[in-house]
Amino acid sequence: MDKGSQTTAAVAAATTTTSTSNSSAFSFISKGWREVRDSADADLQLMKDRANTFKNLAASFDREIENLIQSATPTFSVPAIRQSSEIDFMKKLQPKISEFRRVYSAPEISRRVMEKWGPRAKLGIDLSRIRSAIVAEVDETEEEDMYGIVEFNKFKKGRRARFTEEGQFGDWEPIRALKTRLREFEKKNASVEIFGGFKNSEFVEKVKSSLKAIIKEPQESKDVPPLDVPALLAYLVRQSGPFLDQLGVRRDLCDKIVESLCSKRKNQLVLRSLAEGEPPTVDSDKINDELDLRIASVLQSTGHCYEGGFWTDFVKHDVSDGKRHVAIVTTASLPWMTGTAVNPLFRAAYLAKSAKQKVTLLVPWLCRSDQELVYPNNLTFSSPEEQENYIRNWLEERTGFKADFKISFYPGKFSKERRSIIPAGDTSQFIPSKDADICILEEPEHLNWYHHGKRWTDKFNHVVGIVHTNYLEYIKREKNGALQAFLVKHINNWVTRAYCHKVLRLSAATQDLPKSVICNVHGVNPKFLKIGEKVAEERELGQQAFSKEAYFLGKMVWAKGYKELIDLLAKHKNDLDGFKLDVYGNGEDAHEVQSTAKRLNLNLNFLKGRDHADDSLHGYKIFINPSVSDVLCTATAEALAMGKFVVCADHPSNEFFRSFPNCLTYKSSEDFVAKVKEALANEPQPLTPEQIYNLSWEAATQRFVEYSELDRVLNNRHNPAKVGSKIIAKSSSLPNLSEIVDGGLAFAHYCLTGNELLRLCTGAIPGTRDYDKQHCKDLHLLPPQVENPIYGW
Repeated sequence: MDKGSQTTAAVAAATTTTSTSNSSAFSFISKGWREVRDSADADLQLMKDRANTFKNLAASFDREIENLIQSATPTFSVPAIRQSSEIDFMKKLQPKISEFRRVYSAPEISRRVMEKWGPRAKLGIDLSRIRSAIVAEVDETEEEDMYGIVEFNKFKKGRRARFTEEGQFGDWEPIRALKTRLREFEKKNASVEIFGGFKNSEFVEKVKSSLKAIIKEPQESKDVPPLDVPALLAYLVRQSGPFLDQLGVRRDLCDKIVESLCSKRKNQLVLRSLAEGEPPTVDSDKINDELDLRIASVLQSTGHCYEGGFWTDFVKHDVSDGKRHVAIVTTASLPWMTGTAVNPLFRAAYLAKSAKQKVTLLVPWLCRSDQELVYPNNLTFSSPEEQENYIRNWLEERTGFKADFKISFYPGKFSKERRSIIPAGDTSQFIPSKDADICILEEPEHLNWYHHGKRWTDKFNHVVGIVHTNYLEYIKREKNGALQAFLVKHINNWVTRAYCHKVLRLSAATQDLPKSVICNVHGVNPKFLKIGEKVAEERELGQQAFSKEAYFLGKMVWAKGYKELIDLLAKHKNDLDGFKLDVYGNGEDAHEVQSTAKRLNLNLNFLKGRDHADDSLHGYKIFINPSVSDVLCTATAEALAMGKFVVCADHPSNEFFRSFPNCLTYKSSEDFVAKVKEALANEPQPLTPEQIYNLSWEAATQRFVEYSELDRVLNNRHNPAKVGSKIIAKSSSLPNLSEIVDGGLAFAHYCLTGNELLRLCTGAIPGTRDYDKQHCKDLHLLPPQVENPIYGW
């Protein structure tokens, strides 16, 4: 076999191995170069044949390299195992490239080629172009390779072998193609590029961020100082507030004790504020928040997780239809024209008007004998449906729209001694469990004095109490009033703390109850606002809007301001000579009040009670209200809405009305005379749009939603602690001693109200622990001993 055949066989054998590994491919190139060196003296025709053969082999090599590039290029859609194997392959391939270039760029190779292909030969291979191509490739690779994996030796100048035949071959096309493919191959498969793409992938960034979140230490814990003995004592005193309050220890005294125990820490916070350039003011809320944080951090470090108190039932019913339910429970109902009958009715209508929640109004049902004692004008109802129709017609006539809410009834009995309705049985049973979401207790202390049933805060997710009446002021007027007021004060604290999450007081005239804030959440019947608008229009047209002087309207009992009114007029009879006052009202003390005024020869004209919106009352210019027992007098708000002057006492119950220019408050009896004369001599100012809105039920509803935290509860639709159809409330790691005390108070109250003897001793109506047969007949109820499938007893 001649040399040409041997060469062809060697080249063919080398070509078949390129598909298995890159080392075989470069081995083929090495053998080719050795064959070129050994056959330098060969015949020109043989060299031409060899050159043609190399052209064909280069094309085949080009296809093999292309396949290799496509298989080695990383795509992040392939499995991770394949990517890893290909990366390892490229790591092994890179040193072989370096070794190949280092060996065949050595000076000895160039010298041997020059000796072999000397001047005696007419034929020669110009290796300078190959050398320049490889050197340029090496320089480019060294610039791009940041890790310095590949390093080459540079060629010495002046050493070259020529392979020319009258300049016929110039650039050797197979070598030029090989050089181009090598450059592309290295660019696409360099390990730096592979790992760079992997490094910048979204997956790696997510893994890095997750690891940082796991490893990162919470910065807040570094700023929490350790607990000390004064901090523990301060926390104990603050959490013992409910118990100390029941013992008669004032809340402000407990706050002072906590502040003194935290004085050292307070000084540190002041110094820190000065260092940061902030005003050196540290309020008590900041001290309390930091104390809670210190306690919670210590408990969290121990792994403790507080899951509720001993008394607390955390099973609350979930919203079945995705809409919240609000139940309003009150102590009176129309046609009894009292504040606890009218205001809850308007509240239900305007809460339902927003259509954001379903509303149920729960009112007492009285037997016919009690109806005759309570309802005016001998009005009685034979069925709850008949009374419900009366209530809805009365409401629609005054609001101008049909309110979409439910009206339900619970059994009640009227107490002549207390002049109020007492619930009979467990009132909470009359709200179905599926609707037990949010509860509003109108007069929570009144509803729970003798409540013997399920705890409101256990059945409902959020319970808000609204205090309407200043019971302590009424009780002080009775026999042994001081002692009774002391007992009732602590009973009120007891039941409101045990059964409410939040308490709203209409004014500061009420008792300071636990969990309470002061806010007027009552509005004015829209009918009165329309009367005021009519009066303003008449005055703009120059017409006389007021043809009468002054009047007083209210239930005729001494505690409703009649005592104060008679005392003022009797003391200043001469100063108010010629001043005539019309008095509208009915009540238990009517005969006694009228006889006293007649005996003192006062200029009072007594008339039967009537609705404040009655046409006969529109012409009065001045409304007199000397009462100091009211919490927030509805009649005062209605008179202001009608554009009248109001003369009232400088008392916390009138704080909301002081911003109105037509409200004239007096501090003494002499001042009362001056205000009356001022009102007689002047005309009332028209109400501004802002003042009209503040008196409306729209504004009152907005204030109620805000101060009762109802907006937060209604917006909390996605409770993360839901399990199935129940809500399991879990607190933080910080235990709440207040909740434990509240639960204990509720349990103790349940035990005491279950004893009939104790109930009678404290003034309960006999037989009110459970409803009687007449209630069962009127309300279509089963006897209390039998489980009622409707209400889920």
